Amino acid sequence: MNSLQAIVFDLDDTLYAERDYVLSGFKAVANWASLNLGIDEERGSATLCNLYHQGVRNNTFNQWLAIHQIENPQVVTKLLDVYREHAPTISPFSESIDLLKTLTKSYKIGLVSDGYLQVQQRKWAALGLDHFFDAVVFSDSLGRENWKPSTAPFKLVLERLNIAPEFSAYIGDNPLKDFFGARQLGMSTIWVKRSDSEYGNLQPPGLAYHPDLTIESLSQVLELVV
Repeated sequence: MNSLQAIVFDLDDTLYAERDYVLSGFKAVANWASLNLGIDEERGSATLCNLYHQGVRNNTFNQWLAIHQIENPQVVTKLLDVYREHAPTISPFSESIDLLKTLTKSYKIGLVSDGYLQVQQRKWAALGLDHFFDAVVFSDSLGRENWKPSTAPFKLVLERLNIAPEFSAYIGDNPLKDFFGARQLGMSTIWVKRSDSEYGNLQPPGLAYHPDLTIESLSQVLELVV
C-alpha cells in the first residue's frame, strides 16, 4: 500500500464503539419514559441495556414496553424519535485519535458513513473529529438507495478528495456492506475485526465482499501504510 494517497474510514464501530451510542440513546429514552410514562428511570435504563446485551435488536422498544405492560404503537414511534434525536454521549477510540494525528501528516483523510443523516451528523458532532478530515460523506444525503454497498458514496468521497480509487483505502467493520462498493471502484479495503463489535463475528457473504486485509485494531493500520 505504499502508493496510497488517501485513507477513508467508516464511522460506527470503526472510529468509536457503536454500543456507546446505543446505550446513550437508551438513557435518553429512559429519561423521557420516566417523565411521560412513569417508568422508573434507573430500572428502565437497566432493562433496555439488558435486552441489548441479550442480543435483542430492531424491536427493542416493543419488548421493553411489553415488560412494563404498555402496548401502544404511537409510544414506540415516540421512543424511536427520542432515541434518534438525542444528543449522544460518545467518544472516539483512543487509538482513533492517535492514528488520525499520524495519518493527517501524510494522507488525505475521508469518511463514508451509513445511517439516517441527522443521526450520523449528531454522532459526528459529538465525536469532535471533523478537523482531521478532508472530506465527509453521509450516504443518506444521496438517498437510502445509495447506502453501502452502493459505490455512490465512495465515488463522491474520492471526488471530494481528488484522489483516484487505486490510490486510496477504505477501513470499515461490517463485512456485509463495507467493502463491496469500495472494491468495485478499485479501492483497497481493510477490515477492523474487533471481537466485541456488532459485526465482528460475521463473515463476508461472497468473494466480492471480502476485504484485502484484516486487522484487529486501528493501531495496526500504521504497520500497513506508514
